[in-house]
Amino acid sequence: MSRRGTAEKRTAKSDPIFRNRLVNMVVNRIMKDGKKSLAYQILYRAVKKIQQKTETNPLLVLRQAIRRVTPNIGVKTRRNKKGSTRRVPIEIGSKQGRALAIRWLLEASQKRPGRNMAFKLSSELVDAAKGSGGAIRKKEATHRMAEANRALAHFR
Repeated sequence: MSRRGTAEKRTAKSDPIFRNRLVNMVVNRIMKDGKKSLAYQILYRAVKKIQQKTETNPLLVLRQAIRRVTPNIGVKTRRNKKGSTRRVPIEIGSKQGRALAIRWLLEASQKRPGRNMAFKLSSELVDAAKGSGGAIRKKEATHRMAEANRALAHFR
């Protein structure tokens, strides 16, 4: 428990081109070793590719992909008195769900075969917006796990 009191919630900044907080959240997750300009390049190239593929607003595709991948329920490991561990289903809040969705989208796009990260990310976002892709499979697997362990919900 903190001795100083609660930390105030900081609002995420928006990115310079689209003026969108969600884009900045994705960029911060793409970024490695503090190379933010490279992360911006990757995302903006991916957005340009989405624009070419779908001929719709790429921010709508990004929003729809994240909305489709966001989980409502997840599993958390709990240990009981006898020492065995159980995966207990828990509800996930909107902020945590969005963070998980972004993380899953980036993991799925990194695992894709392809030329570069911008190409892979654009393909994954378009697939997720349509309802397919690796991130959607991850969400469905999480929901299946939670559904299978629904009998343990009283442990939370």
